[in-house]
Amino acid sequence: MARPVIRRLSDHVVDLIAAGEVVERPAAALKELVENALDAGATRIDVALRGGGRDVIEVVDNGRGMDAEELPLAVQRHCTSKLPDDNLTAIQTLGFRGEALPSIGASARLSLVSRTAEAESAWELSVEGGVMKGPFPAAGSVGTRVVVRDLFFATPARRKFLKTVRVESGHAESVMRRIALSAPECAFRVTFDGREIMNLPPQDMPGRVASILAVPEDNLLHLDEQRGAMRLSGYLCGPGESRRTGAGQFMLVNHRPVVDPVLRTAVRVAYRPVIERGRFPIFLLHLQVPLERVDVNVHPAKTELRFADEAEVRGFVIGAVGRALARGAGEGGGIQADLSVIGRHAGQEAAQLSQSHASASQQRLDTIPARDFGFGPSVRRLTPPQGGRSQHGEGVAEGQRSYTTAFAGLDERAMAVQPDSSEPQTVPPSYPLGVPIGQIHATYILSIAPNGDLILTDQHAAHERLTHERLRARFAEGAITAQALLMPEVVDLPHDESIALLQCAEELAGLGLEIEAFGSGSILVRSLPAPLSGGDVAGLLRDVAEELAQMPDLAARQTDSLESRFEAIMARMACHGSIRAGRILKQEEMEALLRGMEQHPRANTCPHGRPTWLRLDRAGLETLFGRVK
Repeated sequence: MARPVIRRLSDHVVDLIAAGEVVERPAAALKELVENALDAGATRIDVALRGGGRDVIEVVDNGRGMDAEELPLAVQRHCTSKLPDDNLTAIQTLGFRGEALPSIGASARLSLVSRTAEAESAWELSVEGGVMKGPFPAAGSVGTRVVVRDLFFATPARRKFLKTVRVESGHAESVMRRIALSAPECAFRVTFDGREIMNLPPQDMPGRVASILAVPEDNLLHLDEQRGAMRLSGYLCGPGESRRTGAGQFMLVNHRPVVDPVLRTAVRVAYRPVIERGRFPIFLLHLQVPLERVDVNVHPAKTELRFADEAEVRGFVIGAVGRALARGAGEGGGIQADLSVIGRHAGQEAAQLSQSHASASQQRLDTIPARDFGFGPSVRRLTPPQGGRSQHGEGVAEGQRSYTTAFAGLDERAMAVQPDSSEPQTVPPSYPLGVPIGQIHATYILSIAPNGDLILTDQHAAHERLTHERLRARFAEGAITAQALLMPEVVDLPHDESIALLQCAEELAGLGLEIEAFGSGSILVRSLPAPLSGGDVAGLLRDVAEELAQMPDLAARQTDSLESRFEAIMARMACHGSIRAGRILKQEEMEALLRGMEQHPRANTCPHGRPTWLRLDRAGLETLFGRVK
């Protein structure tokens, strides 16, 4: 066999190789084109795809446009207007590599029509399989229109491995959702095969987030924290609102949409104590860091980053997200009752209520003890019919009786509620979960919120969360009792994992896990945390060591292996030590439980991730009673 000779590849082959890195599927080509439009200052972008993008990708913007001299440069490799000083450490634009248009032109049929505000007409240029034609004068408005046809026709192998139209369209829609969140000031209209997928006007950030995440603005928790030169802002959904996939998770770094493992890990750690296992939180987070502290020139797709100090970023995000979630029940992120489920049973429930009304109405109605919670509900006077008995035979006191609901005394503000008043007494709400007025099935506490909404609280789930938090505080403080092993156990580990574990020996000892070196690569375990005694010692140690070796900046208590075991034990302990369903509570007990939930972080869900309370607002009630216009 003849010795191969080193030679320079042709420009066309180089472009095809680069196209495989930059444009691996239609969604990647779409991303590059829309980012170019945003870098050009566009305030409106129209996108149209056919065949999932393999047949046609069209992007029209109203940006600054290009003139006849710039168009030929735009489709040549490493030509860009975004690095005026060749400084790769202070990149402020979405694109900067000058590879997208040449890569697309090498593997597809590319057409550009562009016009600047100063030009009398537009100019058109086309590239087909790397061969350029033009530019020629053309008709067009200010901005740029890019059309990509027959993507990967010049690389049949790549085209052959594209997925179905549905799959490719799904990737393209995900790209547009991420970009739309990064530029709320820009209007977007997106159509797939003539069907409108997205039509967003210019919006403020909360409005854009609510539109893309498909959640009401009232259910979003606002986050805005700063540490030194870093700032983390954004919007989160509480743990009661989650999804089965990570499709509702969006992250920006310096206004750039990214998919970064460091940030994903940090958010997962922050949500872990409050969300059900197997569920994914919903959020948009925007991290702003000094440009010189982050490297975006890692991959041609520009979705991966490198931080100068990953541990600092991870710790900041975990703390900020954790504090945003650490709000008492009823504060932001309300969990709305599922009206679709309620509606399906409305007819049956109405019949049952009608049958049971006679017996229920015979029970005497006692006035609720006077309490002043800092706000007053609507009150009215109920006048029984003559003779002291209603048409259903209900016994009532002679004469008129005022059923006056008074609330609280916890803030030491007395409030006179006028019985004849037909309007609610409006006072700043101090207690989001409201006033308990009774129990349903000796399991659910019914209360009235300051704004008149009905609140249903699961007494077992609520008390379970409060009990769990007390146990968790002991874990966070390292106040876990150690259970000495009758026979110390030796666990063999890879060298790097044993080193990582021994570096955390002091922290692990505070959690009840006492270890020491035992020869090369072996660890001697002398004690286990008391709640974990009797478990798989070797399995626990190997899992913790592997995580610490892979993420050396992660604290031992933050590892999935250790914390998940503690969480499972504490959840069981909290479950068995909490108020059970079916127990009748006194008024004071119900009040104490609601007040504790309001002041305790993470009380919106139980340790298993299920909601502890539900809200039925006025709109929900009007829907149930058919009063919606």
